[in-house]
Amino acid sequence: MLSLEWTASDGWHAPRITPYQNLSLDPATCVFHYAFEAFEGMKAYKDPQGNLRLFRPDKNMQRLNKSSARIALPTFSGSAVISLIGELCKLDSRFIPSEKGYSLYLRPTMIGTQRTLGVGPPGSALLYVIASPVGPYYPTGFKAISLEATDYAVRAWPGGVGDKKLGANYAPCILPQLKAAKKGLHQNLWLFGPEEYITEVGTMNLFIALKNPETGKKELATAPLDGTILEGVTRDSILQLARERLIPEGWDVTERYVKMQELADAEADGRLIEVFGAGTAAIVAPVRKISWKDRMIDCGLKETEEAGELAMRMKGWMEGIQYGEEEHEWSWKV
Repeated sequence: MLSLEWTASDGWHAPRITPYQNLSLDPATCVFHYAFEAFEGMKAYKDPQGNLRLFRPDKNMQRLNKSSARIALPTFSGSAVISLIGELCKLDSRFIPSEKGYSLYLRPTMIGTQRTLGVGPPGSALLYVIASPVGPYYPTGFKAISLEATDYAVRAWPGGVGDKKLGANYAPCILPQLKAAKKGLHQNLWLFGPEEYITEVGTMNLFIALKNPETGKKELATAPLDGTILEGVTRDSILQLARERLIPEGWDVTERYVKMQELADAEADGRLIEVFGAGTAAIVAPVRKISWKDRMIDCGLKETEEAGELAMRMKGWMEGIQYGEEEHEWSWKV
């Protein structure tokens, strides 16, 4: 693991890479009482030549700095921490399988470590990175998920911290997920406001492919970054790849508000093409059905399909870059 301590008096201390070990924290440490905690999720990959690669680590460092700053934790040099993460990956390279679909999951975490029961900016903090080898999210191939359109609980709200990757954002979402699971559904589709705007799915961003009711033109839409949506690295990557590669094929690629009613209308009219989540763990997660009010909405997959053509193309494009099969500025050699 990689560890960097910070104090208000001395700033950042010298980094240390040590064997994985327990942390020793006073019971009054502020992270336990006031949720001074932010984290990231990223991966290291081996390309066909055995080189280690990181996928857009600069975006993860930017987001961790934004998350930390929002809760009065210190910020850091992103390039310096990327370099240190690279050294950690080299030391752990034997744990990164060479097969495609396998990687080393990296969890950079920032916590406030000041011992106090007073509420205020922490005078000390710890930035650490742990790692774990992971296999394919879908080891036997895509498995489409079904969702509960959730209006009784809210993941994020305007002026809140829904666009930051804070631990405090996640624990409140578990109970609604358990309620959805009791209905045989995998995840929550978070709706917001009386308009029932579609925001995110579980812990992923959501993409909707549908046809325009007037022109018949195909559109790939996702919710805008309005402060309530997590600024997903996979989301941003899919948007950029879609603009480069789908627009020339006649698609529109948009960041806009989509109401649940609009999605339901598209399904009823036969205009809903695909729905999929997007995130670091799965890259894309195809959606089969959405339970909304008293109906079940079919999201375009045939009974024999677990993923639509667009989701499969996105996964292929992303993995090609992540594993160095396609030379791209997003793939950083360690």
